[in-house]
Amino acid sequence: MAGDPLSGQPLALAAAPGRCLGLVWAAGLALAGWWAPLPAGADQGDMVNPIDARPPGLVVLWERPGRGGQEAVGVYAVSKDANDPEVRQIKVWLELPNNLRVRQETIRCSPSQPMRMSSNGREFILRELNPGGTITSANRLDHQIWWAACYPEQAGKDPAGLAPLARKLGYSGHLLEREQVLPGNTR
Repeated sequence: MAGDPLSGQPLALAAAPGRCLGLVWAAGLALAGWWAPLPAGADQGDMVNPIDARPPGLVVLWERPGRGGQEAVGVYAVSKDANDPEVRQIKVWLELPNNLRVRQETIRCSPSQPMRMSSNGREFILRELNPGGTITSANRLDHQIWWAACYPEQAGKDPAGLAPLARKLGYSGHLLEREQVLPGNTR
């Protein structure tokens, strides 16, 4: 269902015949700005230590030692969409020892259609989520990012332990999780 958080490559792909929820939602969103600029100095070729470049307010969702240094994924700059109170814009921080990417993503917090819209640079990825449902290694990061965007006070918590809260907030825990991959920038 989900993908590798650092490469953005999907691990599985499921299409919903006859359903165009993700396509309709995607068409209604402004898709500019998927890749946010890197920290000052990075565009001039200066080496920037990703840990030193972490922005204020960054919530690290996971961090581990990797080849040559730390790897981390976090979120920051969560903001509500002016036109839809169930939609959030967020920045996702993807940190490797020698590479740093910041992606602008869109999250839908709706109890009936929770979703994460992301990009791997070549494709747009729509993931329909099931807050309160089963959490696996394949969907854990999607849920961590979703909780951080929709309910910031739960950011950084294990989504597997948030099922009772999800049901209390109106999420059934019985939605089907799926992923749709759409063509992105062809440049």
